[in-house]
Amino acid sequence: MARKRKGRDISGWLVVDKPAGITSTSVVNKVRWAFDAKKAGHAGTLDPDATGVLAVALGEATKTVPYITDALKAYTFTIRLGQATNTDDAEGEVTASSDTRPTDDEIKAALGQFVGDIMQVPPLFSAVKIDGERAYKRARDGEDFEIAARPLWVEELLLIDRPDADHVTLEMTCGKGGYVRAIARDLGAALGCFGHVRELRRNWSGPFDVADGVTLAKIEALARSPEIDAFLRPLEEGLQDLPQVYCPADSVIKLRNGNPAMVMGDVEYGDECWACHDGHAIAVGIFKGGELHPSRVFVA
Repeated sequence: MARKRKGRDISGWLVVDKPAGITSTSVVNKVRWAFDAKKAGHAGTLDPDATGVLAVALGEATKTVPYITDALKAYTFTIRLGQATNTDDAEGEVTASSDTRPTDDEIKAALGQFVGDIMQVPPLFSAVKIDGERAYKRARDGEDFEIAARPLWVEELLLIDRPDADHVTLEMTCGKGGYVRAIARDLGAALGCFGHVRELRRNWSGPFDVADGVTLAKIEALARSPEIDAFLRPLEEGLQDLPQVYCPADSVIKLRNGNPAMVMGDVEYGDECWACHDGHAIAVGIFKGGELHPSRVFVA
Protein backbone atom coordinates (compact mmCIF):
# COMPACT_ATOMS: atom_id res chain seq x y z
CA MET A 1 0.00 0.00 0.00
CA ALA A 2 1.42 3.39 -1.05
CA ARG A 3 2.24 5.83 1.74
CA LYS A 4 -0.07 8.85 1.79
CA ARG A 5 1.81 12.06 1.06
CA LYS A 6 1.69 14.57 3.90
CA GLY A 7 0.70 18.19 3.46
CA ARG A 8 -2.08 20.37 2.17
CA ASP A 9 -3.97 19.96 -1.08
CA ILE A 10 -3.05 23.44 -2.26
CA SER A 11 -2.54 24.41 -5.90
CA GLY A 12 -1.14 27.41 -7.72
CA TRP A 13 2.02 29.16 -8.88
CA LEU A 14 4.50 31.09 -6.76
CA VAL A 15 6.89 33.47 -8.52
CA VAL A 16 10.07 33.46 -6.45
CA ASP A 17 12.75 36.11 -6.89
CA LYS A 18 15.55 33.64 -6.29
CA PRO A 19 18.62 34.93 -4.45
CA ALA A 20 22.18 33.93 -5.32
CA GLY A 21 23.86 31.11 -3.42
CA ILE A 22 21.07 28.53 -3.38
CA THR A 23 20.02 25.79 -5.78
CA SER A 24 16.65 25.77 -7.50
CA THR A 25 15.82 22.45 -5.81
CA SER A 26 16.50 23.95 -2.39
CA VAL A 27 14.16 26.84 -3.18
CA VAL A 28 11.40 24.41 -4.17
CA ASN A 29 11.90 22.46 -0.94
CA LYS A 30 11.67 25.65 1.14
CA VAL A 31 8.51 26.73 -0.69
CA ARG A 32 6.90 23.34 -0.26
CA TRP A 33 7.65 23.42 3.47
CA ALA A 34 6.49 27.04 3.85
CA PHE A 35 3.11 26.24 2.26
CA ASP A 36 2.91 22.78 3.82
CA ALA A 37 2.11 21.55 0.30
CA LYS A 38 1.88 17.92 -0.73
CA LYS A 39 3.58 18.49 -4.06
CA ALA A 40 5.86 21.11 -5.62
CA GLY A 41 8.13 21.56 -8.63
CA HIS A 42 9.79 24.30 -10.66
CA ALA A 43 9.72 25.31 -14.32
CA GLY A 44 13.33 25.81 -15.40
CA THR A 45 16.47 25.52 -13.30
CA LEU A 46 18.57 28.53 -12.39
CA ASP A 47 22.25 28.06 -11.51
CA PRO A 48 23.00 28.50 -7.79
CA ASP A 49 24.62 31.92 -8.31
CA ALA A 50 21.87 33.16 -10.66
CA THR A 51 19.00 35.32 -9.42
CA GLY A 52 15.51 36.21 -10.62
CA VAL A 53 12.37 34.40 -11.66
CA LEU A 54 12.02 30.83 -10.45
CA ALA A 55 8.43 29.76 -11.06
CA VAL A 56 7.38 27.18 -8.47
CA ALA A 57 4.23 25.11 -8.99
CA LEU A 58 2.23 23.61 -6.13
CA GLY A 59 -0.28 20.77 -6.29
CA GLU A 60 -2.31 20.58 -9.50
CA ALA A 61 -0.26 23.43 -11.01
CA THR A 62 2.64 20.98 -11.41
CA LYS A 63 0.69 19.54 -14.34
CA THR A 64 1.18 22.86 -16.17
CA VAL A 65 4.97 22.98 -15.63
CA PRO A 66 5.81 21.81 -19.19
CA TYR A 67 4.06 24.83 -20.68
CA ILE A 68 6.22 27.25 -18.67
CA THR A 69 9.37 25.22 -19.31
CA ASP A 70 8.69 25.45 -23.06
CA ALA A 71 7.92 29.19 -22.97
CA LEU A 72 10.31 32.01 -23.84
CA LYS A 73 12.51 33.36 -21.06
CA ALA A 74 14.53 36.57 -20.75
CA TYR A 75 17.86 37.13 -19.00
CA THR A 76 20.22 39.97 -18.20
CA PHE A 77 23.80 38.85 -17.72
CA THR A 78 27.29 40.27 -17.45
CA ILE A 79 30.24 38.62 -19.17
CA ARG A 80 33.79 38.88 -17.87
CA LEU A 81 35.92 39.23 -20.98
CA GLY A 82 39.49 37.94 -21.20
CA GLN A 83 39.03 34.77 -19.15
CA ALA A 84 37.64 31.30 -19.79
CA THR A 85 36.74 29.05 -16.85
CA ASN A 86 36.04 25.34 -16.63
CA THR A 87 32.47 26.03 -15.47
CA ASP A 88 31.85 29.00 -17.83
CA ASP A 89 31.03 31.17 -14.80
CA ALA A 90 32.87 32.94 -12.00
CA GLU A 91 32.83 29.89 -9.72
CA GLY A 92 35.19 27.92 -11.93
CA GLU A 93 38.95 27.82 -12.37
CA VAL A 94 40.46 30.05 -15.04
CA THR A 95 41.61 27.83 -17.91
CA ALA A 96 42.68 30.45 -20.46
CA SER A 97 43.17 34.21 -20.62
CA SER A 98 43.77 36.96 -23.17
CA ASP A 99 44.70 40.63 -23.20
CA THR A 100 42.48 41.19 -26.23
CA ARG A 101 39.43 43.37 -25.61
CA PRO A 102 36.87 43.83 -28.37
CA THR A 103 35.21 47.16 -29.08
CA ASP A 104 31.46 47.67 -28.61
CA ASP A 105 31.00 47.56 -32.38
CA GLU A 106 32.88 44.27 -32.62
CA ILE A 107 30.68 42.78 -29.89
CA LYS A 108 27.49 43.97 -31.57
CA ALA A 109 28.65 42.53 -34.90
CA ALA A 110 29.35 39.14 -33.29
CA LEU A 111 25.97 38.85 -31.56
CA GLY A 112 24.14 38.10 -34.82
CA GLN A 113 25.60 34.59 -35.04
CA PHE A 114 23.86 33.73 -31.75
CA VAL A 115 20.37 34.85 -32.80
CA GLY A 116 17.70 32.68 -34.42
CA ASP A 117 17.96 28.91 -34.70
CA ILE A 118 21.41 28.02 -33.39
CA MET A 119 23.21 24.90 -32.20
CA GLN A 120 24.58 25.17 -28.68
CA VAL A 121 26.89 22.87 -26.72
CA PRO A 122 25.87 22.93 -23.03
CA PRO A 123 28.61 23.58 -20.42
CA LEU A 124 30.50 20.58 -19.11
CA PHE A 125 29.27 21.54 -15.65
CA SER A 126 25.55 21.18 -16.41
CA ALA A 127 22.67 18.85 -15.63
CA VAL A 128 22.73 17.30 -19.10
CA LYS A 129 22.78 13.51 -18.90
CA ILE A 130 25.60 11.56 -20.57
CA ASP A 131 24.85 7.82 -20.63
CA GLY A 132 22.49 8.28 -17.71
CA GLU A 133 24.88 10.35 -15.58
CA ARG A 134 24.84 14.11 -15.02
CA ALA A 135 27.57 15.94 -16.89
CA TYR A 136 28.57 17.98 -13.84
CA LYS A 137 29.33 14.78 -11.91
CA ARG A 138 31.61 13.52 -14.67
CA ALA A 139 33.27 16.92 -14.86
CA ARG A 140 33.86 17.00 -11.11
CA ASP A 141 35.39 13.52 -11.34
CA GLY A 142 37.82 14.80 -13.96
CA GLU A 143 36.48 12.63 -16.78
CA ASP A 144 37.20 13.52 -20.39
CA PHE A 145 33.92 13.66 -22.33
CA GLU A 146 32.00 15.66 -24.90
CA ILE A 147 28.42 16.93 -25.01
CA ALA A 148 26.60 16.98 -28.32
CA ALA A 149 25.29 20.30 -29.61
CA ARG A 150 21.54 20.82 -29.39
CA PRO A 151 19.17 23.25 -31.07
CA LEU A 152 18.18 26.50 -29.35
CA TRP A 153 15.94 29.36 -30.44
CA VAL A 154 17.34 32.78 -29.49
CA GLU A 155 14.78 35.48 -30.19
CA GLU A 156 16.93 38.44 -29.19
CA LEU A 157 20.45 39.15 -27.93
CA LEU A 158 21.36 42.77 -27.23
CA LEU A 159 24.29 44.68 -25.78
CA ILE A 160 22.85 47.00 -23.11
CA ASP A 161 25.91 48.16 -21.16
CA ARG A 162 29.71 48.22 -21.18
CA PRO A 163 30.75 49.05 -17.59
CA ASP A 164 34.45 48.82 -18.46
CA ALA A 165 36.82 47.16 -20.91
CA ASP A 166 36.63 43.83 -19.07
CA HIS A 167 32.85 43.54 -18.83
CA VAL A 168 29.82 43.63 -21.10
CA THR A 169 26.15 43.30 -20.12
CA LEU A 170 23.70 41.63 -22.48
CA GLU A 171 19.98 40.85 -22.58
CA MET A 172 18.79 37.62 -24.14
CA THR A 173 15.37 36.18 -24.89
CA CYS A 174 15.44 32.49 -25.74
CA GLY A 175 13.48 29.27 -25.80
CA LYS A 176 13.71 26.06 -23.83
CA GLY A 177 17.05 24.58 -22.89
CA GLY A 178 19.28 27.62 -23.38
CA TYR A 179 22.48 27.99 -21.35
CA VAL A 180 23.55 31.59 -20.79
CA ARG A 181 26.97 30.34 -19.71
CA ALA A 182 27.42 28.73 -23.12
CA ILE A 183 26.54 32.02 -24.84
CA ALA A 184 29.23 33.79 -22.79
CA ARG A 185 31.78 31.07 -23.57
CA ASP A 186 31.02 30.99 -27.29
CA LEU A 187 30.83 34.77 -27.69
CA GLY A 188 34.22 35.10 -26.00
CA ALA A 189 35.63 32.50 -28.37
CA ALA A 190 34.12 34.25 -31.40
CA LEU A 191 35.69 37.54 -30.29
CA GLY A 192 39.07 35.90 -29.69
CA CYS A 193 39.23 37.03 -26.07
CA PHE A 194 37.52 34.26 -24.03
CA GLY A 195 34.66 34.95 -21.64
CA HIS A 196 32.53 33.66 -18.78
CA VAL A 197 29.37 34.74 -16.95
CA ARG A 198 29.96 37.03 -14.00
CA GLU A 199 26.32 37.77 -13.08
CA LEU A 200 23.02 36.36 -14.30
CA ARG A 201 19.41 37.33 -13.64
CA ARG A 202 16.23 35.88 -15.16
CA ASN A 203 13.82 38.76 -15.82
CA TRP A 204 10.78 36.76 -16.85
CA SER A 205 9.70 33.25 -17.72
CA GLY A 206 6.57 32.85 -19.83
CA PRO A 207 3.84 34.86 -18.07
CA PHE A 208 5.83 35.31 -14.85
CA ASP A 209 7.79 38.53 -14.31
CA VAL A 210 10.46 39.28 -11.71
CA ALA A 211 8.48 42.39 -10.72
CA ASP A 212 5.89 40.01 -9.27
CA GLY A 213 8.48 37.87 -7.52
CA VAL A 214 8.42 37.13 -3.79
CA THR A 215 11.73 37.03 -1.94
CA LEU A 216 12.81 33.91 -0.14
CA ALA A 217 13.17 35.97 3.05
CA LYS A 218 9.48 36.94 2.88
CA ILE A 219 8.45 33.34 2.20
CA GLU A 220 10.42 32.13 5.22
CA ALA A 221 9.03 34.94 7.41
CA LEU A 222 5.41 33.97 6.58
CA ALA A 223 5.97 30.20 6.45
CA ARG A 224 3.05 28.09 7.69
CA SER A 225 0.91 31.19 8.26
CA PRO A 226 -2.50 31.93 6.66
CA GLU A 227 -1.04 35.08 5.07
CA ILE A 228 1.35 33.17 2.83
CA ASP A 229 -1.45 31.86 0.59
CA ALA A 230 -2.00 35.40 -0.72
CA PHE A 231 1.19 35.06 -2.78
CA LEU A 232 -0.19 32.14 -4.81
CA ARG A 233 -1.22 32.74 -8.40
CA PRO A 234 -3.87 30.62 -10.17
CA LEU A 235 -2.67 27.45 -11.89
CA GLU A 236 -4.43 28.75 -15.03
CA GLU A 237 -1.60 31.27 -15.46
CA GLY A 238 0.60 28.36 -16.48
CA LEU A 239 -1.68 27.72 -19.46
CA GLN A 240 -1.72 31.20 -20.97
CA ASP A 241 0.26 30.19 -24.07
CA LEU A 242 -2.43 27.64 -25.01
CA PRO A 243 -5.78 28.53 -26.61
CA GLN A 244 -8.74 28.32 -24.24
CA VAL A 245 -12.11 26.64 -24.83
CA TYR A 246 -15.27 26.70 -22.72
CA CYS A 247 -16.38 23.55 -20.95
CA PRO A 248 -20.17 23.29 -20.34
CA ALA A 249 -21.30 21.88 -17.00
CA ASP A 250 -22.30 18.49 -18.39
CA SER A 251 -18.76 17.98 -19.78
CA VAL A 252 -16.87 18.67 -16.56
CA ILE A 253 -17.19 15.22 -15.00
CA LYS A 254 -16.44 13.47 -18.30
CA LEU A 255 -13.22 15.40 -18.79
CA ARG A 256 -12.09 14.99 -15.19
CA ASN A 257 -12.59 11.24 -15.62
CA GLY A 258 -10.28 11.37 -18.63
CA ASN A 259 -12.99 10.96 -21.26
CA PRO A 260 -13.59 13.11 -24.39
CA ALA A 261 -16.34 15.68 -24.01
CA MET A 262 -17.91 18.54 -25.90
CA VAL A 263 -16.33 21.99 -25.55
CA MET A 264 -16.83 25.32 -27.29
CA GLY A 265 -14.22 27.68 -28.68
CA ASP A 266 -12.47 29.09 -31.72
CA VAL A 267 -9.76 26.46 -32.20
CA GLU A 268 -8.70 24.24 -35.06
CA TYR A 269 -8.94 20.45 -35.31
CA GLY A 270 -5.85 18.93 -33.70
CA ASP A 271 -5.00 22.00 -31.59
CA GLU A 272 -3.80 21.52 -28.04
CA CYS A 273 -5.94 23.68 -25.76
CA TRP A 274 -7.32 23.89 -22.25
CA ALA A 275 -10.91 23.78 -21.11
CA CYS A 276 -12.28 26.20 -18.55
CA HIS A 277 -15.51 26.14 -16.50
CA ASP A 278 -16.47 28.99 -14.15
CA GLY A 279 -12.94 30.37 -14.41
CA HIS A 280 -11.22 27.11 -13.45
CA ALA A 281 -9.10 24.81 -15.61
CA ILE A 282 -10.71 21.41 -16.12
CA ALA A 283 -8.35 19.71 -18.55
CA VAL A 284 -5.73 20.08 -21.26
CA GLY A 285 -6.03 18.04 -24.41
CA ILE A 286 -6.45 17.86 -28.17
CA PHE A 287 -9.50 19.35 -29.89
CA LYS A 288 -11.18 16.93 -32.32
CA GLY A 289 -14.59 17.34 -33.89
CA GLY A 290 -16.00 19.58 -31.18
CA GLU A 291 -14.62 17.44 -28.37
CA LEU A 292 -11.59 17.82 -26.12
CA HIS A 293 -9.60 14.60 -25.77
CA PRO A 294 -7.88 15.15 -22.40
CA SER A 295 -4.20 14.47 -21.76
CA ARG A 296 -4.07 16.23 -18.38
CA VAL A 297 -6.98 16.70 -16.01
CA PHE A 298 -7.16 18.94 -12.93
CA VAL A 299 -8.68 17.80 -9.68
CA ALA A 300 -11.13 20.31 -8.21
